[in-house]
Parts: sequence; C-alpha cells; structure tokens
Amino acid sequence: MDQQEIYNIYQKWCADPHIDAETRRELKALEGDEAEIRDRFYKALDFGTGGLRGVLGAGTNRMNIYTVRQATQGLADYILSMGGQDKGVAIAYDSRRMSPEFAQEAALCLNANGIRTYRFESLRPTPELSFAVRHLGCIAGIVITASHNPREYNGYKVYWEDGAQILPPHDRGIMDHVKRIIDFSQVKTMCQADAETQGLYHVIGNEIDKIDELYMEQLKKQSVHPEVIREMAGDMKIVYTPLHGSGNLPVRRVLRELGFTKVYVVPEQEAPDGAFPTVAYPNPEDAHAWTLALKLAREVDADLVLATDPDADRLGVYVKDKDGSDYISFTGNMSGVLIGEYLLREKQKMGALPEDSALVETIVTTDMLKAVAREYGAAVVEVLTGFKYIGEQIRFFEESRRYSYVFGMEESYGCLAGTYARDKDACVAVMLLCEVAAYHKKQGQTLWDAMLGLYERYGFYKEGLETVTLKGMDGAEQIRQRMRHLRKEPPRELGGHKVLAIRDYQADRRVDMQTGAAAPTGLPASDVLYYELEEDAWCCVRPSGTEPKIKYYFGVKGGSMEDADFQLERLKRDLL
Repeated sequence: MDQQEIYNIYQKWCADPHIDAETRRELKALEGDEAEIRDRFYKALDFGTGGLRGVLGAGTNRMNIYTVRQATQGLADYILSMGGQDKGVAIAYDSRRMSPEFAQEAALCLNANGIRTYRFESLRPTPELSFAVRHLGCIAGIVITASHNPREYNGYKVYWEDGAQILPPHDRGIMDHVKRIIDFSQVKTMCQADAETQGLYHVIGNEIDKIDELYMEQLKKQSVHPEVIREMAGDMKIVYTPLHGSGNLPVRRVLRELGFTKVYVVPEQEAPDGAFPTVAYPNPEDAHAWTLALKLAREVDADLVLATDPDADRLGVYVKDKDGSDYISFTGNMSGVLIGEYLLREKQKMGALPEDSALVETIVTTDMLKAVAREYGAAVVEVLTGFKYIGEQIRFFEESRRYSYVFGMEESYGCLAGTYARDKDACVAVMLLCEVAAYHKKQGQTLWDAMLGLYERYGFYKEGLETVTLKGMDGAEQIRQRMRHLRKEPPRELGGHKVLAIRDYQADRRVDMQTGAAAPTGLPASDVLYYELEEDAWCCVRPSGTEPKIKYYFGVKGGSMEDADFQLERLKRDLL
C-alpha cells in the first residue's frame, strides 16, 4: 500500500459519520505526520488465530472501539452461521486501559445480533473465563487483555465452547467473517437497557452465578497434600505481586483458604491500574518488574517471591539461593518442571496416578520434562507454541480416552494442572508451587535445593530465549526475510553441535540431515523452524504471533551447571 492509499483511508476515518467526535479530533491532530499516519493505517489490525492485539489509539492498525466492534461483528456472524446464538458468549477483561469499555462494546455488538452475553461485573483472570465458558455452556468466550505486553497495548482473545482459544476450523471461519466487515455500517450495536429488556445482556456476579466460588473449588481440588500445607503454612513466608493486574483477589483467596497465613502483597502494585505506574513492562519474565517485590522479600525474609501478569495466566518466581542470602530467578521451565515432577511423584506414591497418564508441552519447552515423565511411566505429547494446543490435547484425550491428562506447561511461564480450564492458569500455579515449597520445607529444603536435586537426577537442562523487536511495516518485512534466509541456507552446525535434523512446520517436513530422508512433522502448519542438535541440544526460530518480534529459543543438556551455561552461550552467539 503506497502513501496515498494510506492517506485516503486516514481521510475516510476522519470523515466517517460512524466515528465519534473525540476520535476524529485525535486523528485530525495527526495531519502532516506522515510516519504516524502510515503506522496507524498501513494495514488493518490483524485478527489472527487468537484474536487482536495492538497499541491503543485511533486507526485501522490500532486497538479501539471500532476495531473491537468490527472483530465482534465477524465473530457474531460466525456464531450465527453455526446456530450458536442461544448458547451465548462469556466475556471477561483485565485491568488494562479500555478493557471494561471494550468488553462492553463486544457484549452490545453481540446482543444487537441476537446473541446472549454473560459479562463479568469486574476484572477476572483469563483462566476463569476459560472455566466459565464451559460451566455456562457458551458457544464462545472473549477476554479483553494484552497479557504481558507493555502498557500501551490491549488485546481481544477468542475462546470456543471447549474453553480453549480458537483453533481450526473455527479460527479460520471467524477470520473469514471478520475480513468481510469492510465498513462500519455493517457493524451492529445497541444500548444496554434494550439488551437487558430483551434478555440478551447478563452480568456475572458473585451473588447469583457463583462462578468465582466454583472456580476456586476447582483450584483447591488440584492440591495433592493439603495436610502438608496446614502443617507448614505458618512457617512459610510468601511475597506476591499481581503487577497491578487481575490476580490479586483470586491468588490471595486460594492461598488463604488453603491455610497459608504469611502472604505479603506488594502494596504499591496491589491495586488494578492499566497505567502500570511502577513497571515499564508488566511481565514476570522482565527482571525490572521485580524491584519492589524483592525489596519487600528481603524485609520480611520471604521463602518465595511470586508475580503474576495482568491477566493472571503467567507466573514468575524468585527463591532463596543456596546459602539463603539472596534471591534467584526461576525460569518458567524450572517452576513448571518442579510442579510437574511433584504431581507425578506424589500421585504415584498415593496410588492416584493413572496408568495412562500424560503430560503435554510445547516444542520450545524444556526436554527435562520428558526425562521426568519417563521416570514415572507417563507419556509426553508435544504441541506447537501456544497453550491453546495444550487445551486441544485435553479435549482429544477426553474424546479418544487414550490418555489421562495430568499436567501441561510451556516455557513462557504458563502451566495447568487439572482439566477445569483449557488455558494456562497462574492461580493454580501459585497454589501448587507454594505447596511444593511447603513440602520441601518440611524436609528441610528450599525450592532451590529441590531444583538442584532434579538437575543431579535428570541432567543439567538449561534453556534460553532471545527476541529481536522489529516494529512497523519495515520490521514485518525484515522478519519475513530472516525466515526466508534460514530456509534457503539452513545451518549445518550451531553452537558447536551438528544439526541432525530440521523441522519446518510451515512445510510440514522433518529432514534428516545425515540421510536426507523426509517425513511429516505431524503438527499443524506454522511459520516455525526447529533444529535438532547433537548431545540433546536444540534451537527453534519463529516470528511472534502477538508482538513485532522474531524469537530464538534454544536448549542444552550439560554435565554440570557450568557446562550447560557454556553450551547455551555458544548457541546464542551462533543464532544471533
């Protein structure tokens, strides 16, 4: 699209009678700023396989009430084509700017199309929406959130009736209907009073619907040793921060109801606030987000320091180091493996581990989980990056009765125990990790001691992730060029390890580099390259599905911590 075409779209927005006066003023203020106009209008905000995510503001390439209505009208048309209007749609939102407004606009657009909605009265964690969709028997669900993105972002995630984010064929079906909405005159809406009168608009509240109560009961059912918590809870000091997000109430409640009494919440980050005034980036993966939590942890001598992202589906962790003098960060792989190994070990001891037990992990998650699963006779199923594929496997297991789902995890700080939801849940992750910590404290160990024990037993697995941000239209093209180059000139060696095989998930092909033999990957098509390396090492490259980034994942198995660190650094140098 050339600059004149972009400018014409900009002018159309400025003159469109469906656009409110305040938005038109915002747009008029851009007059003469070609770079900004280009970035806002060079494309429509992509409705991808999970929904929308983008910077807040006016324009086709921004999150605003008009792009939200457009997406919702497409979703409504698809639901109507499926005859699912009577089942309804559940809607939740987090603490980000415009989240309540976008949730309201989505509800009223669906209502105007004759579709019943169930909107939470206030912010809730994303996994509770997943639970609510199934409990209420809805055809779909919407969460207004940008997860862990910077403060200027918001997003719109769509779930289907199984409680997982949309997958084929529904993702393509919804996207096709969204693309057909090319003019705001095609979008329907109505006022709340009329929607309520017609029995279309419902509010999910604590008093009547009891969704919070039912969700909380499901969380507590995942506890393996509640008696250990009751015994050790008085000796456990936990510092927690919701990072101004939706995790504050449910996380504190589940810990309190299980018996943990010494939970210290970071006061400056307790209240929901979409401006995220104490952090530049509300992401538990970002070390800068931990300043206040670690300060409080040192003051109270905490055993465990925890943080959840704004929609409470990711958990970050710091624990005391070997001599107890300071705190060290756990990756999502480390905390996930600790929980997964605990569930397998303790359930097996109790005779509660099914013979057909299975764990599910994404292709970029630690290989240590496979080693742990082998120890306990559990299967491991690998899926593409994205927790929706783990949710899909839960459904497959239930339909085929091939496996019994025990635990699923991805490297990006997300996991799920139990099948009450079909998305990662930081609330259950907090609960279980605190239980694991209590269990090991009873044995005179810290969580770092427990992690070292797993390394000694299974090998020193270590993983890394590096991202390169390339914004705008030019950045998107640079990302495509990088992927094209890797496909055209595949590496033969990375980090001193020979490349044994290359999986190209876009082409659905795995090629053995020694023999040249090719076979299908067995997973859905996706723009992902995966390199199997010597000595249990691996690398993976893919464009982000939610941010203007290209991501490089890599993992090794060392003979010691130092060896693993050395191997990982060599891999990173070669990849970047």
